[in-house]
Amino acid sequence: MALNARAIYPSSNPDFISFPSRRSVVHSTQGIIACTQPLAAQAGQRILRDGGNAADAAVAVAAALNMTEPSSTGIGGDMFCLFYAAKERKVRALNGSGRSSQNSTLARMRDDLGMKPGDTGEIPIASAHSVTTPGAAGGWVDTVEKFGSGKLSLEQILTPAIELGEQGFPVSELASFFWRNGEKAIKKASPNFGEILKSDPHAPDGKRAPLPGELMKNPTLANTFRLLAKHGKKGFYSGSVAEAIVKVLQDLGGRYEMDDLSYHLQQGSQEGDAIRLRFNGQDIGRVFTHPVDGESSHSANEEGVDVWEHPPNGQGIVALMALGILEELERTQKIPIFRETDHNSAPYLHAIIESLRIAFADANWFVTDPTFSKVPTQEMISRSYLAERAKLFDANKASDRLDHGSPAHNHSDTVYFAVTDKDGNAASFINSNYSGFGTGIVPQGCGFPLQNRGANFSLTEHDPNVLAPRKRPYHTIIPAIVTNASDGSLHTVYGVMGGFMQPQGHVQVLLNMLTFKYNPQAALDAPRICIGAGLPEVGKVLDRTVYLEEGIGEDVADALAELGHEVAILRGWERGLFGRGQVIRCHEEDGKLVYSAGSDPRGDGAAVPV
Repeated sequence: MALNARAIYPSSNPDFISFPSRRSVVHSTQGIIACTQPLAAQAGQRILRDGGNAADAAVAVAAALNMTEPSSTGIGGDMFCLFYAAKERKVRALNGSGRSSQNSTLARMRDDLGMKPGDTGEIPIASAHSVTTPGAAGGWVDTVEKFGSGKLSLEQILTPAIELGEQGFPVSELASFFWRNGEKAIKKASPNFGEILKSDPHAPDGKRAPLPGELMKNPTLANTFRLLAKHGKKGFYSGSVAEAIVKVLQDLGGRYEMDDLSYHLQQGSQEGDAIRLRFNGQDIGRVFTHPVDGESSHSANEEGVDVWEHPPNGQGIVALMALGILEELERTQKIPIFRETDHNSAPYLHAIIESLRIAFADANWFVTDPTFSKVPTQEMISRSYLAERAKLFDANKASDRLDHGSPAHNHSDTVYFAVTDKDGNAASFINSNYSGFGTGIVPQGCGFPLQNRGANFSLTEHDPNVLAPRKRPYHTIIPAIVTNASDGSLHTVYGVMGGFMQPQGHVQVLLNMLTFKYNPQAALDAPRICIGAGLPEVGKVLDRTVYLEEGIGEDVADALAELGHEVAILRGWERGLFGRGQVIRCHEEDGKLVYSAGSDPRGDGAAVPV
C-alpha cells in the first residue's frame, strides 16, 4: 500500500533547523534564479531556457510563487522591480504599488472606524478598509512590456504557474507552516476562503491548509492568470475579476468601486530612476587577493560600489541612509574599520542598530507617495545631511527616542527573488501581500486574497503619510542592486523580505559580503539582528527592542544591554522574524560573466542555475 505525505514529515513537532547544516554557493554562466520556492525557481529557469530574459523570468517566478507560497505574495498585492539593463549598464525602477480608493478620505475612514476627534488609531489590518488596489497584475504586465525580451508572450510566461494551479503541486515545508498559521484568519475573512485551502471532508468546513508534501490545486487562480495572459491588464482591472474584487469589498463594508480599478488600469505602473548611494566604507575598495589564472590581483574597485534602491514610496532609502551614516562614523573615527573577527560583535551591532534607528526616524516621517508630498530623497542621502545625522551616534550608549519615531510596525510577509540571464541583465523583484495572506479576503472565483497595505496609512492629519483618496502608502517592499562604481558593471542582485526588517537585512547582508568577506551563501546564513519590527505571529512587538537571532552570543547580548539596549534572543521558529534573502553576485573571467548565488536557509527555496 502506497504511503501518504505524512510519511515524509512524520514528526508532530519539527525543529526549525534540526541540525547544523550548510549550503554551497551555486554558480552559472547562463543565469540563476534565487527564490523561496524551488518550483517557482523552476518556472523561471524554464522561461530563460525558452529564450526569455531576466524580466520575463521574474514575472514567471512571481506568478509561481503566488501559487506555491500564497501566505507571502500574490496578484492581490503589490510589486516593485529594479532592472539592470546590461547593454546600457543602467538600473531602472518600476513601481507596481496600488492606491487607496477615491472614497477613502480621512474623515470617512475615521467615521467608519468610530474614531472621535483627537483619537489616534490605525486601520485594522484584517478589514476591507486596509485594501489598496492590487498593483501586482499591472506591474507584471509592465515588467514584460518595458524590460522583457520581446521573444515570449505573457501567456507563455504565465504558463508554468497556470500548470501548477491546474495540475497541482506538492507544498513545501515552510509554506505549509505559514499556510496553517493563517488558516483561521482566512476562514474568518470572507465566504470564499475555500478557494485557497485544501478540500478535506474530515476538516471543519470541509477545508484546511495543506500539510508539507501534500498536493494543492488552485484552478481559480490559474483562471485569473489565464485572463491576465489573454487580455493583459484589462483582464484584471475590468471584467469578472474586477467585479469580484469590488463586490467582496463592498459586502464587507469597503468603499471600492469599479472606477478605482479603472483608474489604476489607466495610470499603470510608474517607471522611474532608482536612487543611489556610493559606498566606500570599511576599506571595501582595498581588497587584494592572489591572482587567479593571470587575472588582476585586485578583487574590488577602489571607488567602492553604488548601492541602488527603489525610491519612495518604498523604504529603500533607509538602507542607503544607514550605510552613509556608517561611512561617516568611520570617517570621523567614531567607529573603527571592522576586522573579519568583529562580525556580530557588540561594537559592530551597536553601530548598525544606531545607524538604522537614525535612518528609520527620518524615513518614517518623510517617506510617502511623492505625488502627494515632496519627499526630499536626494537631500536625505546627501553627504552633508548624513554627516549631521551621524552626530546623534554615541559609541557608549543607546540613543533615546529620536525625532519622528522608530520602526515599530509589525507586519511582514513578502517574497523577494533575484534573476540573472546569460546576457548580463538582472531583475531584483519583490512582491507582497503585506501581512501574511493580506486581509485574507478572497474575491469569488479568483483564487487569491487581497492585500492589506492600506493599514500603513496614518490617520493623523498633517502626517505626510496620512490617508487620502487614490494615494499610495508608505511601502516596506524594497529590491536592491549593487554595481561597481568604476564602470557601472553588475556587482550584486540581492534583497531580504520581511516588512521593516528589509532595509536592516540589506545593510547586514551587504556588509557581510563587503566588510567581512562572506560568500553569498554565508552572507545569508549568518545570524541577523532586527530592531523594533516583527511579525504578527511572533508576538507583541516593542519598538525599542533589539531582537538577536540565535547564534549571536549571550555575551554580545549582555554587552548590548549594558549600552542601554533592550535585547531579546529569538530561537527556533521565531527566527522567521529576520526575513528570507536571496543573493546573486557577478564577476567576469575570460570575457564571460559568472554568477554566484545563495538562498536563505530560513526559507524553502534555493538558487537554481540555468
